[in-house]
This record gives sequence, structure tokens and C-alpha cells, in this order.
Amino acid sequence: MRVVSGTRKGKQLKAVPGHSTRPTTDKVKEAIFNMVGPYFEGGVCLDLFAGSGGLGIEALSRGADKAIFVDRDGKAIQTIHENVKICEFEDQSEIFRNDAERALKAILKRELTFHRIFLDPPYKKQQLLKLLEFIQAEDLLEEDGLIICEHGSEIVLPPIVGQLVQRKQEKYGMIAITIYERQ
Repeated sequence: MRVVSGTRKGKQLKAVPGHSTRPTTDKVKEAIFNMVGPYFEGGVCLDLFAGSGGLGIEALSRGADKAIFVDRDGKAIQTIHENVKICEFEDQSEIFRNDAERALKAILKRELTFHRIFLDPPYKKQQLLKLLEFIQAEDLLEEDGLIICEHGSEIVLPPIVGQLVQRKQEKYGMIAITIYERQ
């Protein structure tokens, strides 16, 4: 695993030890960022179910101002800290050990909104629709923001969730990427 492009291109990232997480492959990560515009002019991103932190770190490398990383696994949190340090993004990162729903409720209290939200939950415990509905209802996505969902290719997400409209969907073997934008 490595940073694919941007200011930290080529930096090797550590994987979370064990089998509790499934890292996004470099090929899929590159495809995601090609779909959402390869580089960013600032903005804050949220990497929910962050695992090793690869998606949020990639966003920082490509120009995001700040990334908030959330995962409930202690080993994942430790790995994110290590990867953020390797890439020298400590000042642009916030890392929280929490489950997704509690983290989103805590974010609400801070009145934050996001330019990019990465949702990569465990495939077997699919909760993407519930998360999309919450994000939409609580207005956590900026007007020009995108939500990037990584999920099993057998999962079919609805074309519209409130004000969120599916912009694109691509399949890469057993993995699918679905991107939503605010209408």
C-alpha cells in the first residue's frame, strides 16, 4: 500500500495488522480519485471506517486541507497514527476511535461539514444506506461535496437518497464504488 499521487506520492503506508480490516487496493484508490477529480483545492474530508487511513491520507496528499479519521478498531487507530506520521500530516489530521454513528453525532455538535466523505464499512455489516440518510438529513456534506462509498459489488445502492444523487458507479471485481453528490 502506498500513496498514489500528490505531495506524498510513493510513500509506503502500513496495513492494519491482522484480518479485521480490508485495505483499499492502490488500483481502486487510484480509480476513486480519478472519478472525484484527481486533485483538490482545500476542503475537509472525513474518512469513516478509516482502517489504515489510506483514503484520507491520499486526499491530503492531493490537496485537502484537513482529514478526520474514524475507526473503532484500536489496531486501526494505531496504524492511522503511524501512517499520518510517516506522511507528515499530523497537523492536518484528527484521529478518533469511535463507531461511525457516534462519530457522526459528535461531528454534528462541532457543526462541521465536509468536502469529501469516504465510507468504506465492513462489507458483511453493510450500513451504507443508513449512513447516507443520516449525512443527508443532518446536512454534513458541503454543496459541492461528494460521498464516496466502497462496497461489495453485489450491493445495489439507490440512485437518490434525499438530496444526494448518485453521480457514478463502477465495479472492480468484487468491489464497487458508488459516488453521491448533493443535488
